[in-house]
Amino acid sequence: MDFIELKVDVLPDFTDIIVAELADAGFDSFVETPQGVDAYAAAEGFDESRVQEIVRKYAALTPIAYTFSALPRRNWNEEWEKNYQPIFIGDQCVVRASFHQLPEQYPYEIVINPKMSFGTGHHETTALMLEMQLGVDHAGKRVLDAGCGTGILAIMACKRGAARVDAYDIDEWAVENARENGQLNGCPDIVIQQGTIEEVRLSGPYDVILANINRNVLLREIPRYAGTLGPGGLLLLSGFYEQDIAELNRVAAESNLSQTARHAKRHWAALCFQKQG
Repeated sequence: MDFIELKVDVLPDFTDIIVAELADAGFDSFVETPQGVDAYAAAEGFDESRVQEIVRKYAALTPIAYTFSALPRRNWNEEWEKNYQPIFIGDQCVVRASFHQLPEQYPYEIVINPKMSFGTGHHETTALMLEMQLGVDHAGKRVLDAGCGTGILAIMACKRGAARVDAYDIDEWAVENARENGQLNGCPDIVIQQGTIEEVRLSGPYDVILANINRNVLLREIPRYAGTLGPGGLLLLSGFYEQDIAELNRVAAESNLSQTARHAKRHWAALCFQKQG
């Protein structure tokens, strides 16, 4: 699969909202740069007119420009990985690459070597999800990681004592990467499939579902998540802004889910819902 690399030059105050807009336009991986943000999406289905609409929308508010190029299937994170730094989630968890050597010990240590996949702990949404997982009982539970990326959340579930962890992603590189990271972390039994939620074979009902995806996908799939949860099951969501919470709550309520926790960091948000009945 080939990819599109989009480079957007924009003021720092607008980086987060541009990332959100691009996520809605089909981009699924982002790297902040001194100039603004680099975004990546599958070349198939790329629509430059969507990018042009975003630029027009914000042109009166900030200097903004973009360029894009096609990338063959390769590890476009390679240069970024050279500067990959460990991420600390409080004093409970560290996320590091395999080449990091740390003198301190943490209750949960996750080794992530990303390829084309999202989810290293550097982005606020991944960190928010890990923080919520630290407060959720996984012991003996059945867990699903929807849109697993690097597999980081599935690995955390495994390390937290889940009895079974299933995961899936639409991207073949993500699936390959998540499997490799599962092996690195001593979690070879995580079942990782490629496809959408409609295409993969699920083994629910689940006690916990984790979904760190963009808002539009969440709004569409929350009813499916709810249908796959057992009574009292928990749904942990991130990948959206605080301004999106009301709409997500509305869709969740229609699916018999009630909000039990809310977290935010730099305008990004994460929510925990419980299935009623």
